[in-house]
Amino acid sequence: MELNADILEYYGRGKEASRLGEGVGRLEFWRTQEILRRVLPASRGRLLDVGGGCGAHASWLAADGWEVLLVDPVPSHVVVASALPGVTARVGDARALEFPDASADVVLLLGPLYHLPDPADRQACLAEATRVLRPGGTAVAATINRHAALHDQLNRGGWFEPWRRARLSETVATGVVRPGGDFTTAYLHHPAEIAAEMAAAGLTVTGQYSVQGAVGWMGNVDAYLDDEGKRAAVLDALRMIESDPALLGVSAHLLTAAVLPVPRC
Repeated sequence: MELNADILEYYGRGKEASRLGEGVGRLEFWRTQEILRRVLPASRGRLLDVGGGCGAHASWLAADGWEVLLVDPVPSHVVVASALPGVTARVGDARALEFPDASADVVLLLGPLYHLPDPADRQACLAEATRVLRPGGTAVAATINRHAALHDQLNRGGWFEPWRRARLSETVATGVVRPGGDFTTAYLHHPAEIAAEMAAAGLTVTGQYSVQGAVGWMGNVDAYLDDEGKRAAVLDALRMIESDPALLGVSAHLLTAAVLPVPRC
């Protein structure tokens, strides 16, 4: 299986190495970190970080005591991740993982589902996550919410450009982001849609968590994040509403956690 050329070119620009360490990307990083620390098992084991990029999350997960194996389709990402202490990284495809059945305690899909607009590819990705996960293990998938592109361009003024408005209208209707804009080939989920896809793969969904909530669309969010006290208050507020069904789709990103049921005797 090959990665779309436009996706490889987009990530080959090297922006992913710093994205979660600056601006509003920091909010995504902190919230993802704290949610994962709550939903992952207390006992440490083998964790597959599938589509883990440059290892922003793999690094602290390894420091927390997990045996981290990172897989990413972008070679330059794997080079960076391979240099992280406690992280083993390799080039690979989320739709065809080179790991044995039931060999992982945790599977993270914090990026692959963004870039699989074909339902069959998403099904293959989730089927592979289920295959390599041991019974009782935990899977966590990150998705971009369906209206994230619309909210982003309303915030930045792009909605008022006719060519962008046409693209955004298509994305709202279909979930598909086509190359030619600020991002690359992508698929944007509804919260209920990713829950249904994970359930269809044999996983039992245990929770869904809004990552940035509406805060991510606020124009002055950097001012809050730069102030330690205000940042803590913002994180408190986001925890209060993170699983409210009425607000799940407002956030740019969503985390959906699930477990692989243990077969009954």
